[in-house]
Amino acid sequence: MSLIKPQQLALDLPVEERYEAEDFLVGDCNALAYGMLEQWPDWKDPILLMIGPPGSGKTHLSTIWARRAQALSLNPHDIGSTQTKDWMEIPVLRIEDIDQGRFDEASLFHLLNRARETKSYVLITARTPPGDWGIRTADLLSRLRLAPRIDLLEPDDSLLTALLVKFFVERQMVVDMQVVDFIKNRIERSVSSLRAFVDDLNREGLAKRRRITKALARELWKQQDRHIQDLPLPNL
Repeated sequence: MSLIKPQQLALDLPVEERYEAEDFLVGDCNALAYGMLEQWPDWKDPILLMIGPPGSGKTHLSTIWARRAQALSLNPHDIGSTQTKDWMEIPVLRIEDIDQGRFDEASLFHLLNRARETKSYVLITARTPPGDWGIRTADLLSRLRLAPRIDLLEPDDSLLTALLVKFFVERQMVVDMQVVDFIKNRIERSVSSLRAFVDDLNREGLAKRRRITKALARELWKQQDRHIQDLPLPNL
């Protein structure tokens, strides 16, 4: 009679995302953006674009700034609503992920003009530059392209290491640097991908009642890599 090794139930408990200033790690990839937001309100231009891929820290960094500046946060769908006129009177605004939703171009154009006239401040975050947003209003596109822009780049090795250590500590996972180096050299170089793999690794260790080792990380990586390769190709 074969015995089935019992598995520990891995509770899928979410780890709270923290957007506090002390939780933001500064590296070469985000130092310019961090420094620019720290200079507020001594900006040379009242409008600032912050561009970066998913997981690059845009939300974290802009949230730190918004709290310090007491900015009102909007999403793309808010631009063009009946409240847009009221928002034009607010001295500090943050528009998050503007390229991830539809917005009224005329309302945004007037909002930006109003910001320049009144010396108000508008921080706009996006994954891609304005030329990729599908904007049809030439004057609006020109205004956005002329606005100062800071780019968040992919994390470098030192920041990836620091992020992985941070994620492990937050989840009370005890690992050695071999695990950190293995993940850093194989997983997609984005904050979101690192966080997701650490969460998966944590669940895998709990389910199998195993220590978090390089061997376990390799097993999980191979499983996920095969899963990606086995996905059916989309019909083109």
